Amino acid sequence: MSRFIDDLKRTHHCNALGAGDVGAEVILMGWAHRRRDHGGLIFVDLRDREGITQVVFNPQIDEHAHEVGHLIRSEYCLAVRGRVEPRPLDMVNPKLSTGEIEVFVAEFEILGAAENPPFQLELEEERSDVSEAIRLTHRYLDLRQPWVADNFRLRHQCAAHIRRFLDDEGFIEVETPVLTRSTPEGARDYLVPSRVNPGKFYALPQSPQ
Repeated sequence: MSRFIDDLKRTHHCNALGAGDVGAEVILMGWAHRRRDHGGLIFVDLRDREGITQVVFNPQIDEHAHEVGHLIRSEYCLAVRGRVEPRPLDMVNPKLSTGEIEVFVAEFEILGAAENPPFQLELEEERSDVSEAIRLTHRYLDLRQPWVADNFRLRHQCAAHIRRFLDDEGFIEVETPVLTRSTPEGARDYLVPSRVNPGKFYALPQSPQ
């Protein structure tokens, strides 16, 4: 079994580390957003739903990890263990909250390989020039884009705020089934007979197919 699944657990998400964490040993998991091979060093932007942390494969720290690091491609799912180090001053990235540090990899594993994605995931909506048709065809990838995930997070926060407010005011949320006309689809319907229309049935609506 994978050591990262059996023994090691993630210590931080990819937007949590800063200058105050320099020297700490951490375990991160996420998708490979970008990979840059500079000959001696391999840099990977590791992305999860919270943000990005740059991880570095250095042959002087772990030659095997550096060798296997050449296999990494976009959207590979990775688990890494390493030490947080400060970036050189001329390489600090002010656009990232983790831009002052990087993680030098001492151990890593490819949890899941991926085919070459049909489009490059972007951090900001205005940078994406991919057509909506392609995005929706590959919706499972589109949902990984941080600016798309932000929309889901905002929707969740609004719904949670409304529920908290109503709960504080003493309201009780009660869910009741919704009945609709049955449609000829592949999934099985949950049918409810109609008393006012003998021989007719209502159907509980199905999840989106």
